[in-house]
Amino acid sequence: MSSSATARSAPQSDHDVLVQLNTDYINSVQRSDVKRFDEILASEFYCSNPDGTLVDRAAFLKQTAKPVAIRDLRAEDVMIRIFSSAHDLVREPVSTSRDHAQGDFAIIHARTAYTKPDGSAGGGRYTDVWAKQNGRWLAVSAHVTRL
Repeated sequence: MSSSATARSAPQSDHDVLVQLNTDYINSVQRSDVKRFDEILASEFYCSNPDGTLVDRAAFLKQTAKPVAIRDLRAEDVMIRIFSSAHDLVREPVSTSRDHAQGDFAIIHARTAYTKPDGSAGGGRYTDVWAKQNGRWLAVSAHVTRL
């Protein structure tokens, strides 16, 4: 077996999985990717929108289906905190860490940057909460603020 095949088959740390899910989430917002959101949102998911509304999973998927007017959406200064079911902080890795932190739930804080339709810069912050359910990480909550 080649070393590249071995590397691909090695289990990913929870941190690595959450880094990818965070990227998928941001990309899904930009691309209005309802299919991917359907895969990564828990049935009990809720989102606090920038306008102050609180929407459940179904309403979030419906609003996500509408194309966004912004472009070049990206996450910056991403902080992933992974916790155990006993609510102890397992690890607070930096976004580039490749350690093997394991846990049952995680909180992701980050800043967003994007280009508005008029070409000016826009930004915000978000906090997403993820829970491991049946061995899979699923988003259970999101809070979005625009600056």
